[in-house]
Amino acid sequence: MKAMILAAGRGKRMMPLTEKLPKPMLKVHGKPLLAYHIARLKAAGIIDIVINLAWCGEVIIEHFADGRDFGVNIQYCHEQAGGLETAGGIINALPYLTEQYEEFIVINGDIFTDYDVSALKQLQLNAGEAHLVLVENPPHNEEGDFCLAHQVVNTQKYTFSGIGLYNKGFFDEQAAGVVALGPLLRNGLTAGVVSTELYLGQWSDIGTPQRLLDINAQQELNNVG
Repeated sequence: MKAMILAAGRGKRMMPLTEKLPKPMLKVHGKPLLAYHIARLKAAGIIDIVINLAWCGEVIIEHFADGRDFGVNIQYCHEQAGGLETAGGIINALPYLTEQYEEFIVINGDIFTDYDVSALKQLQLNAGEAHLVLVENPPHNEEGDFCLAHQVVNTQKYTFSGIGLYNKGFFDEQAAGVVALGPLLRNGLTAGVVSTELYLGQWSDIGTPQRLLDINAQQELNNVG
């Protein structure tokens, strides 16, 4: 199985920290966010990784190169200036992701989590299906994004973690270009081809400078403890 880490976003809310830096290269406890994802994938036995690039992508290439020094194999998928949105980026990378495999993992590069991605390797999807990892709603997203697929009465929405498993057929009907992922997932949930799980462990969306400060402070406390 291959995995894709999404790293093409502009990160405007993180300015000026991202003026010359991709958001996934921001550091938590001295290491880029991307390094944590790569290490977690490697620990799960997933060493073939695709990273999409747009804003300041050369910084990522300079740091990680082909991944050899980190014990993985990295391929880079370049996008146009401004990026292609999440689904567009995945569609653009499908030739890299599906050379040998029907399914692949996708992780947002700007999150910090201890989710064990090896759990996703145990799942078997049918053609055209997807599986999402949801988390409890943080203060900045109190309304949530999606309901749990197995809920009899879908009233409570949870936040999409940015972690998912996809069968390549999930994107069959989508043309290349700028494509948002949210509408595709909502349609998939309605159609019954998207499953979900709720993860209650550590997860943070590093979407603002304050959240970055908060997660660094938390990690300092954890390490002191």
